[in-house]
Amino acid sequence: MVPERSAKPAAGAPRIAALEDDPSQAKLLQHWIASQGWICRHFDRGQDILRALLKDTYDLVILDWRVPDLSGEEVLRALRKSVQEPLPVLFTTGRDREEDIVHALKAGADDYLIKPLRRMEFLARVEALLRRSRALGRDAEVPIEVGEFRIDPLGRTLHKSGHGIELTQKEFEMAMLLFRSVGRLLSRSYLLDTVWGISAEVSTRTVDTHASQLRSKLGLYPESGWRLSAVYQHGYRLEKMGAGLPAAEPPARAPRKRS
Repeated sequence: MVPERSAKPAAGAPRIAALEDDPSQAKLLQHWIASQGWICRHFDRGQDILRALLKDTYDLVILDWRVPDLSGEEVLRALRKSVQEPLPVLFTTGRDREEDIVHALKAGADDYLIKPLRRMEFLARVEALLRRSRALGRDAEVPIEVGEFRIDPLGRTLHKSGHGIELTQKEFEMAMLLFRSVGRLLSRSYLLDTVWGISAEVSTRTVDTHASQLRSKLGLYPESGWRLSAVYQHGYRLEKMGAGLPAAEPPARAPRKRS
């Protein structure tokens, strides 16, 4: 039997966080997810994944019930309490009693799978949940129309009020991700992962440079009805401002020390 190859993540590929303390099960999940061209970040402790979810950006979370320190359920409750943006959560566990399933769903899970997991069912459930947070499959090829902007993913063109704007490959991919996520805060780590395919541990000003270029080329300024704001120590958010409304307050920054 020829082993299944993992697909190389495409620019803008969904980013998934998975909590699983069993090494063999974690490796299997990562392989299944990578086979679809999606990005998977694995955690084996509840505290670690919760810390990552509170400061970083993901499109889907997969939680195992029983793990060291914080359980999947505790992570789920803390996540629903602290994260305002909708984030799909898939719960996986060996518990198959009806009351356990109801308990997890009431705690905030969007779906529930009983172990042992089956590859095709698992991937189908993951894909269905990803559709709730971002465009996938055929939807990813549908032109994006927001305000005066129209982005064609297949033709790789961007028009503003009918006029084409020339962008580099990475500028286009970052713009497409931002316009698919209007109002959503995207971390630098998320942008580096999904657009450039590089680790956030790499010291780079790439995201900031491209954000500045997009702001200038696309006119993403409050006086034009848009705001591409840098959120201190986190990332970027693209916002469409209401007609006639005052500009949004800039994100809070750490106070400067007086000399």
